Amino acid sequence: MRQKFILGGRLIFGPDAKSLLVTLLLITVPVIIFCVFVARHLRHAFSPYNAGYAILAVAIVFTIYVLILLFLTSARDPGIIPRNSHPPEEEFRYDSSVSAEVGGRQTPSLQFPRTKEVMVNGVHVRVKYCDTCMLYRPPRCSHCSICNNCVERFDHHCPWVGQCIGLRNYRYFFMFVSSATLLCIYVFSMSALYIKVLMDDHQGTVWKAMKESPPSVILMAYCFISLWFVGGLTGFHLYLISTNQTTYENFRFRADNRINVYNLGCPSNFLEVFCTKIKPSKNNFRAFVREEVSRPTLQSIQGAEAEDIGGGDPRPKVEDDLEIGEDLLKISQRRNIEEIDEDIRSRGSNGPAHTALEVDAILDSDHRAPTIRSETRHSSWGRRSGSWEIATDDVLSNSKVMESRSYMTGKEGRQ
Repeated sequence: MRQKFILGGRLIFGPDAKSLLVTLLLITVPVIIFCVFVARHLRHAFSPYNAGYAILAVAIVFTIYVLILLFLTSARDPGIIPRNSHPPEEEFRYDSSVSAEVGGRQTPSLQFPRTKEVMVNGVHVRVKYCDTCMLYRPPRCSHCSICNNCVERFDHHCPWVGQCIGLRNYRYFFMFVSSATLLCIYVFSMSALYIKVLMDDHQGTVWKAMKESPPSVILMAYCFISLWFVGGLTGFHLYLISTNQTTYENFRFRADNRINVYNLGCPSNFLEVFCTKIKPSKNNFRAFVREEVSRPTLQSIQGAEAEDIGGGDPRPKVEDDLEIGEDLLKISQRRNIEEIDEDIRSRGSNGPAHTALEVDAILDSDHRAPTIRSETRHSSWGRRSGSWEIATDDVLSNSKVMESRSYMTGKEGRQ
């Protein structure tokens, strides 16, 4: 939020509030010139009822009224929607196509729908998700890039008032623009009247009267130029109100060739803008900011699951376990071969003679035994203690199994 707050949040201005000083000068300076050089000389122009004083009073009162409307437009909340501290959880959905494996399990990635449809006057309207404010924008809401806020019924950001024009200040904005138009017409008319008075008093031409009062000529030229801006803006917004559009919607609907679903008819549209109660602000700018508890992210959850499963990366520990098992197999294998050789030599004179093929068959059967045994090797995978050492009892039991297999093989050979 880039707004500027005054009087403890009672007044809220836009980020470019300095441009408001330029607007004040453009209004007050011409009126001061008019009061000093034109209206003051018209006080006695209508002597029977002193009507000339009314010209001066109307100029002052009407200018104050215009400045009040300017203040109400620029110093209030235009309809800012409060931001969310995190995306709405009920809108999350899971995408199984993109997943990350953690400890042998797949964790689906969180996807967020960028748009959703809502019903407006019996017609489905698509609303967009705002990444900055982390919310789905209500209908007719848009994000102002200058104020960096989502504004309800966003019309446009006016640099002359230094504020966004939205739901809560559009009425005052239109009244300010239309009143400024009337003020320009009033000053232009009274300046022209003063030129006419000078022509009648001096019985001269228009050029002589203009030379008598150069400020009147300057005011007429200034008001004529200003009428092209404020007068044209007033006429354009009259058209927007009659069709129930905003400036943003007018340009967007015209570009996209879309239908305006908010049009209720000309009388109802004017009643909606000028006769409905202005909604209260959704923000309490004078409240204390509450510090929210940080929410765990998806990456931290995945890291915690990985630590719970294996206390880190289990792959190096598994490889160490396999290497230790292979070394033990080699030791047991070497021991069994030596015992078979000794058994054959000791039985050479008593038992039947064994050929080389039989010895090789015996040795081959012993060589295959460790491979079968390796499939039944025990490990400590999944222990909570995280230890990957092989117990000594397991090693001794494996050696006894190999010795018993060697003994049985020798016995079968003697038979």
